[in-house]
Amino acid sequence: MSDLIDRFRTLLGEGAVLTGEAVAPNSMIWGHEQGCEARALLRPKTPKQVSEILRLCHEHGQTVVPHGGLTGLVDGAVTHADDVILSLQRLDQIEDVDPVNRTMTVQAGVPLERVQQAAEAAGLMFAVDLGARGSATIGGNIATNAGGLRVIRYGMMRENVLGLEAVLADGSTVSSMSRYIKNNTGYDLKQLFIGSEGTLGVVTRAVLRLRQAPVSQCTALIACPDFDSAAQLLSVLEKGLGGMLSTFEVMWPEFYALVTTEPARGRPPLAQGHPLYVLTEAQGSDQVSDMAQFETLLMECSETGMIEDAAVAQSRAERNAFWALREDVEQLWRFAPIVNLDVSLPIGDMPAYVTSLQSELRRRWPDHRCFVFGHMGDGNLHVVISTGSPDPAALHAAERVVYEGLAPFQGAISAEHGIGIERRDYLSISRGPAEIALMRTLKQGLDPQNLLNPGKIISSA
Repeated sequence: MSDLIDRFRTLLGEGAVLTGEAVAPNSMIWGHEQGCEARALLRPKTPKQVSEILRLCHEHGQTVVPHGGLTGLVDGAVTHADDVILSLQRLDQIEDVDPVNRTMTVQAGVPLERVQQAAEAAGLMFAVDLGARGSATIGGNIATNAGGLRVIRYGMMRENVLGLEAVLADGSTVSSMSRYIKNNTGYDLKQLFIGSEGTLGVVTRAVLRLRQAPVSQCTALIACPDFDSAAQLLSVLEKGLGGMLSTFEVMWPEFYALVTTEPARGRPPLAQGHPLYVLTEAQGSDQVSDMAQFETLLMECSETGMIEDAAVAQSRAERNAFWALREDVEQLWRFAPIVNLDVSLPIGDMPAYVTSLQSELRRRWPDHRCFVFGHMGDGNLHVVISTGSPDPAALHAAERVVYEGLAPFQGAISAEHGIGIERRDYLSISRGPAEIALMRTLKQGLDPQNLLNPGKIISSA
């Protein structure tokens, strides 16, 4: 191993190879109390160096765990003491912004927020957005197929990546840096790596699809009398706004109360205690006419009983205040230890699922706390639970309650967070034996030594 470390230092330079006590403080995963253990933490600056690192690791049978912004929630970046960490945060170059073709070419370590800012400077928009935008990297977003706040209109990460470059386990590079939307020339190889969580290859560069920046933004926080009214409201807005609807978030009353009550910094634009809250946004081309259309639709929905109360943002500051409530997930850690889960299921099944879940949680843990919120418009709910007990076994049992409760609704155990280690043992709830067998075949074909992020998504056995 010392020989391999020396070869890493020769390749990268002394300061780019961390060992011993220097590893942990540079590998803190969000939500974890301690950094990772590893034989070494490597910090390449170029895709070629990533290729050389993986070639050396392949020669030595050395396992490698890629690290991006470390904002994942399923232990996909967790390491063992005998692993090598491959940090991609120094691959941080925006190589090209093409306003004509509406593309941006970036390296994997560029934070999402920098991509958004560069697109905005060109009069365009990168549509994927999520709360961890300041830390989450593009490579990590691709590896986990990130979703976020605008999926209802623009899709998940895989709909916003035109091409990518990835390094395989043996160090060879697959470059499929397409810059056009239509490319029907055989297998779409980039899709192998989008959502693969670094188990099939390490993404080093990508061509991102940009969109025309919206001129108008109409945002409202709404209180609904029940879930069915919120579902009707979604249908009315989708139809009435003619494709402008970009966001339709939902918050159950427990979550809304949490983020609008001290010590949280947010204050309630609408009274607490309503059965359901919706945060919705439309993006268009004319602020005056779009706002008039938006407010007219909301008024009509109010008159028919779909809306109990509503606040429409009249300034950027008010819009930001509304969004700050929805994104204030830090408040959830006041009830640690918690399990932070995200599930998908048909919109119409959401109220029955949540009611059943809450009933089972009350039966098993009377002192529990359960917070439900998320992206209703695309069928994704976040479920955060504290059982009221510090016992890890109780948290694992609560996870099982959440996942097994999805079976009657044919739901998915992960909507956007991925599988990692945390959800690996539950994969069979959402995927059949043939699908899991094919995943194993892909892993064996691309990484026969099981060196890339071993044990993530599917077990090593």
